[in-house]
Amino acid sequence: MRRIARWQVSSGVCAVVGAIAVGMFGLAPAMAQAGPVSPTPATGTPSLASTGTTEQVRQLVQCGSTMYAVGTFTQISWGGKTYPRNNVFSFSATSPFTITGWNPNVNGAVNSIAFNGSNCSDAYIGGQFTSVGGTAVKNIAEIDTTSGSVAPAFGHNASGQVETLLAVNGHLLTGGAFTSINGSGADPYYASLSPATGKNDGYLHLSISGHYVYPGVGNNTTKVANQQLSPDGSRVLVEGVFTKVGGKSRQQIFMLNVGASASVAAWNSSEFNQHCSHGHPSYIMAAAWSPDQNTVYVATTGARLSGSSGFPLTGLCDVVAAFPGKRDPGLTHEWINYTGCDSLFSVAADASAVYVGGHERWAYNQLACNQAGKGSVPAPGMGAFTPGASGGTLMENSSGTAGLYSKSRGLGADDMLITSAGLWIASDNLDNLSTCGGVSGLAGICFLPYPS
Repeated sequence: MRRIARWQVSSGVCAVVGAIAVGMFGLAPAMAQAGPVSPTPATGTPSLASTGTTEQVRQLVQCGSTMYAVGTFTQISWGGKTYPRNNVFSFSATSPFTITGWNPNVNGAVNSIAFNGSNCSDAYIGGQFTSVGGTAVKNIAEIDTTSGSVAPAFGHNASGQVETLLAVNGHLLTGGAFTSINGSGADPYYASLSPATGKNDGYLHLSISGHYVYPGVGNNTTKVANQQLSPDGSRVLVEGVFTKVGGKSRQQIFMLNVGASASVAAWNSSEFNQHCSHGHPSYIMAAAWSPDQNTVYVATTGARLSGSSGFPLTGLCDVVAAFPGKRDPGLTHEWINYTGCDSLFSVAADASAVYVGGHERWAYNQLACNQAGKGSVPAPGMGAFTPGASGGTLMENSSGTAGLYSKSRGLGADDMLITSAGLWIASDNLDNLSTCGGVSGLAGICFLPYPS
């Protein structure tokens, strides 16, 4: 606790509390081990090939014994060979992580992939594309996980980009920038679809609207960008651009009760109403639950509060922070740790750690912006913090000179997913960077296993 200070992590005594992870665009994972994961990655996982352009894995999901990866890429390297794979591919979840022959050949960015419960025969994909294997679709489709062909019975037409898919209680919760989807304009930006037909099933009607307006703000439009299911399946965290949800004032993030019907929970904080710098109107990029659901963790971008100057930095801009998970209004953060104006894009947690990923360089960096301030600690590309209401301490190497975990910064790790085997990290190959935990050759995908 030597670096816990009023201007660095606003909490009291350290504690380690049980936790579970939900990755970016998250699906509820299997119960994780106690952790923490090894800082040394497994070798032999597939990676993005060097193509001369920056490519990215946006999400990793496991169904059965297979991992599924989606994003913006054209070639995958594995076992000394290169395989053509346009924006979707799959591989074995265990060593030697064999890449499969599955090749749906999607002609544009795939942001999210989801499965309906334990059915691994069909996958739902969403993004910005117009063709799957030569079949005309628009931004959403159901595809066979053996043949890669489009399931014709499921609607495949969204008016705008689909950014997140999540199967909950027999409903496919679908978020994005669309105003109509599969023939229905009843629920723009966030609709519940039948997994069988893709039609709006009427499960939720939230009338999401609004965008962020303040001096000098950059262009932003209403959308739902991300969502995470609670461990018990009763609640969903939803991030995006909005000011009204279900008739209630909400910005950046809201909590949805999901049962026989869906409703917006009272859970909210005035801190979510603050604005970050003009180029970052939407700044809460991802969230994760603790297993007891007592804590919600958020990872953010944003640089610094709009109109602010000087130090220490304040607000939720470029931080990892913990909030109470109870369904109450008027909440404030339990702890917060600043990168010093570097973005975080993903967060996940197990019983021993809260893992974050982005293109950050430091932790405890509330006294500087884009340089190392007094008391900061190097934590490039990713970091891990003690969990729970009184956590927030960076896990450091044995010499106490840097964070225990690291990876190439690149664009920034876009997704983290914890399974019973360990932590999967989705990232990119900017400038041909490929290092994770000091091991090279891991562009786009890094797997940190639990110690055996």
